[in-house]
Amino acid sequence: MTKSYESVAGLSVHPVLRAFVEQEVLPNARLEPTAFWSGLSEIIRDLAPRHHELLAIRGELQTKINGWHLEHKGQPHDTAAYEQFLRDIGYLVPAPAADAYQVATKNVDAEIGTIAGPQLVVPLSNARYALNAANARWGSLYDAFYAADAIPATDGAEKGQAFNPARARLVIARVREFLDQAVPLTKGSHANAVGYVVERGRLQVTLADGSKTGLKSVAQFAGFTGPRHEPKSVLLVNNGLHLELVIDREHQVGQLDSAGIADVVIEAAISIIMDLEDAVSAVDAEDKVTVYRNWQRLMDGSLSSEFTKDGKTVTRKLVEDRVFTAPCGGTLVLHGRSTMLVRNVGHHMFTDAVLDEAGKPVPEAILDAAITVASAAQDIRGENAVRNSRTGSVYVVKPKMHGPDEVGLSDLLFKRIEELVGLPKYTMKIGVMDEERRTSANLAACMSKVRDRTVFINTGFLDRTGDEIHTSMEAGPMLRKAEMADATFLKAYEANNVDVGIARNLPGRAQIGKGMWAAPDQMAGLLDKKIAHPLAGASTAWVPTPTAAVLHAMHYHLVDVAAVQDDLRDREHASLTDLLTIPLATRSYSADEIKAELENNLQGLLGYVVRWVGQGVGVSTVPNLDDVRLMEDRATLRISSQHVANWLRHGIVSEEQVRETMRRMAAVVDRQNAGTEGYKPLAPNFDSPAFKAAEDLVFTGRTQPNGYTEHVLHFRRREAKALSA
Repeated sequence: MTKSYESVAGLSVHPVLRAFVEQEVLPNARLEPTAFWSGLSEIIRDLAPRHHELLAIRGELQTKINGWHLEHKGQPHDTAAYEQFLRDIGYLVPAPAADAYQVATKNVDAEIGTIAGPQLVVPLSNARYALNAANARWGSLYDAFYAADAIPATDGAEKGQAFNPARARLVIARVREFLDQAVPLTKGSHANAVGYVVERGRLQVTLADGSKTGLKSVAQFAGFTGPRHEPKSVLLVNNGLHLELVIDREHQVGQLDSAGIADVVIEAAISIIMDLEDAVSAVDAEDKVTVYRNWQRLMDGSLSSEFTKDGKTVTRKLVEDRVFTAPCGGTLVLHGRSTMLVRNVGHHMFTDAVLDEAGKPVPEAILDAAITVASAAQDIRGENAVRNSRTGSVYVVKPKMHGPDEVGLSDLLFKRIEELVGLPKYTMKIGVMDEERRTSANLAACMSKVRDRTVFINTGFLDRTGDEIHTSMEAGPMLRKAEMADATFLKAYEANNVDVGIARNLPGRAQIGKGMWAAPDQMAGLLDKKIAHPLAGASTAWVPTPTAAVLHAMHYHLVDVAAVQDDLRDREHASLTDLLTIPLATRSYSADEIKAELENNLQGLLGYVVRWVGQGVGVSTVPNLDDVRLMEDRATLRISSQHVANWLRHGIVSEEQVRETMRRMAAVVDRQNAGTEGYKPLAPNFDSPAFKAAEDLVFTGRTQPNGYTEHVLHFRRREAKALSA
């Protein structure tokens, strides 16, 4: 045992963690250190064996599935026999009857239960990013369009250092089109408006021809600021989301506008997942304290970040609520910040920040739950000036659970943490990440374990694809990665999540979510394609940046998600057989196709790993081979590494071919990172912890538990930290 550990209640606690918990977390939680550590020790003693037991079951099931595929190698796939085999081994469990239960979660904030809108995911390791995300509840639609490729930078509308009036006019026109769709006038167009005033509690709009009109739906006028006859802003609402027309005829944009509208501010990131899992690199006690401290300070409202911009020091902190005058007088206060959820790690992670009575690392999920919930106690009691949950709830997202028993373990852990922190039963709400094959195939049974806690089910299609490849590793070579998007299993998986969510009563009390838009620079593509998520019945979908949240929010004005969900109630549910269809390659790939696939996988893998291991950056925008920036996290890494491991296993590529390609791609990644402060090149030595991690992920990928990348990354990151110490 490391001498620096401190003994408390039978546990050995890293002093950095102990000091943080006792000095910063427990006072606001009104908890005594002795009681906290004693209670935590009991929880670890009682629940850690169950963690190990369930992880062993994962391994046993995988061994049996591997055996099935090896036994039936070269034979036509027998769907019925395969499904029966999965039932026989307990991989598939009986689905609860349709009337067996309904989700009945109570005390859910509107941003989770009833308002449909974008959801940001942000690493908790970076205070500035976390604050930017928390403050992304409201964003400028004008700024988003002006900066994005959604407005072509051609024919005099180019972006540059100086303000471009021609581009601004295109933005104004584009936003006016949107206003006509979301908050239409009784007659005419917002494009022809020259003035907005408030008359007897209603919005009156003067058009260019001098005529007067108003909103087609008077209920869409929600408030204003400034004098009624000359408002500074006008607040509108549609599908539960607000829009603010900011009027300033002296502003450089307002001067271009016939109505003097200088900006349109839109409710954007309604909710945020503050992540201490896939988006962070936290491998030891010091790293964990960094992410825990940021969460704790978000919860008590004290988090701030200083940075330099244009030669000036800027301090960022949580913004205040927004105050308006209601249409007929009185004050209307709207929440200024996104409602925050926190994503803890999965059951498979263990941390030596705390050692148990036998000197072994404890389940990291237990530590995450205890500290993040104790940190939220002050917010739960409503003692914060900038409160997160106004219903007294704390929202914990649980990733990488395999099947109902693991979801049940989370429910038991939540009960024990509520008792430890002194919270009412069901204060802790759960977001169930539907991202592992055994969970998606048993989703209704999983949700039955947390029927009074569920506030979120989300299709994590990236991890789901990685798990699909690993689970069926021995079945044969997989489709190329780009072809996976059209695979039968993935379409059924996305539909099944919505079907089960609607059938189990989630609309109006919990989110049904969809996955990430991975290209932060391709906003034209987002506007074109991501509307598919609300059209599919999803009340939220992930976005990588505040700008993406602003633009994606438009989709929830154009689509009434509640109505879509109601229409979907009676459709035929997705097929379990389709969901279990293995995405095997249906043809032989050419040498050029194989070369391109291998290069794509290994370049993305190296581009992510070199930052994770070398610099401790948990989520990155990694340029691809065409130098297009794409969001990469451990989920995308899982796909890439498992895909190469699968093709290696089945002889599509050779070890020599993989090693040669990896070294060539290392040179590409070095070029793409040239000039990056603190960057350590992969080539020409190819012996850094980062490069070794890339090799480990590929060449041991077949035997990594569930194909996860965390164990390799953590080992190599700690190695890199030791070398630089």
